[in-house]
Amino acid sequence: MTKRVFIKTYGCQMNVYDSARMVELVAPLGYAPSDSPRGADLVILNTCHIREKAAEKVFSELGGIRHLKRAKERRGERMIVAVAGCVAQAEGEEIRRRASFVDLVFGPQTYHRLPEMIARATRAAGDGVLDTSFPAEPKFDHLPAARAAGEVSAPLTIQEGCDKFCTFCVVPYTRGAEFSRPAAQVIAEAERLAEGGARELTLLGQNVNAYHGAAPANGPDGGGEWGLGDLLRALARIPGLDRLRYTTSHPRDVDDGLVAAHRDVPELMPFLHLPVQSGSDRVLAAMNRRHTADDYRRTVGRLRRARPDLALSSDFIVGYPGESDLDFRATLDLVVEMGFAQAYSFKYSPRPGTPAAAEKQLAEPVKAARLAELQALLQQQQGAFNAAAVGTVMPVLFEKPGRHEGQLVGRSPYLQPVHADAAAAHIGDILPVHIVGVRGNSLTGAIDDGRGREAAR
Repeated sequence: MTKRVFIKTYGCQMNVYDSARMVELVAPLGYAPSDSPRGADLVILNTCHIREKAAEKVFSELGGIRHLKRAKERRGERMIVAVAGCVAQAEGEEIRRRASFVDLVFGPQTYHRLPEMIARATRAAGDGVLDTSFPAEPKFDHLPAARAAGEVSAPLTIQEGCDKFCTFCVVPYTRGAEFSRPAAQVIAEAERLAEGGARELTLLGQNVNAYHGAAPANGPDGGGEWGLGDLLRALARIPGLDRLRYTTSHPRDVDDGLVAAHRDVPELMPFLHLPVQSGSDRVLAAMNRRHTADDYRRTVGRLRRARPDLALSSDFIVGYPGESDLDFRATLDLVVEMGFAQAYSFKYSPRPGTPAAAEKQLAEPVKAARLAELQALLQQQQGAFNAAAVGTVMPVLFEKPGRHEGQLVGRSPYLQPVHADAAAAHIGDILPVHIVGVRGNSLTGAIDDGRGREAAR
């Protein structure tokens, strides 16, 4: 009899990738995916520790899962409950204390041991398994070959961990030191994804442009290392892959090879998420970002000279401990100067165990007011960027059906959602779309008839 596994994924695209790999790991044990925890035999919460009150949200979700687990037990059945990811890594002992019914607690570096952990939990009913270690061996060496999932746009993790130790961030503590997968391993997985129908890959890493993976042994650089620019060039040569993206980047790791890839590789989309966090040098130093606002400006200038049509996204934190009105104004000035197609912005919230959490915090009304002002500016810029697309023809990769019958949704080169009437057979196609309007943060258009209009890839 087939067993069912339900995975709820919180947070970043890397967690989405990890959840997909977990499904592959438990498939040989007889588990098939379920879209609901009700009736599932294995429930996994793959958690994220970045957002505010992340742990409390997990405990709230576990409250509902507990009732489902007890209901199965009354029917003489069993549900294995697992908490995975960064909350598990950071607060594993607390999860075991507050939610003793949880069978498995494991961090992002040990999920390759999931089948073994399930076996241990099954043999020792009632005794939970806690594994938040940082194994010496890379987990990717122990994962099965990724299966082609038939996704038009697929994530592919190439790097994990971070050595930057920004004072607000938990990633170095939950994901560990920087590690880059060997290039040959990445290329092999990308080839499988392309064979399964992927037209676009998004390369993932906590600090993805710090990638320095072992070069393929049979290549001219065998025995050496590749940077991200080298890897992008190799992936662009895979038949069927028409679009490449990467996220998330650090300004300090934008090297000449990566800038050249933006210039030379047409498959690399002209859209880059490059977090800056603040426009104030004083705040950036307090954050241990290891770059100044002018460093960021120079990096963006190099990228835009290489790819003039490049659009930027970024991350911002307002209300960081000690941020003054002048510091905040410097952030607004940087936003006005750079111009962003989109951006993510948040009020600073302390993360347990990080240096900034011990600092004197700004008042919540101050943080809220600054966030509202910043978001108004960013939304104005995003609106202007989207409005500028109206009347143009853009190449759109159609990914899935839209809300309405006969409608598909795809992405522009700048990652904008685009809605257009098209047959389902066009899912996976890149088609020229005449943009006719803006709806919220997405675009609407019509498949271009080609008369007097031409779309580049």
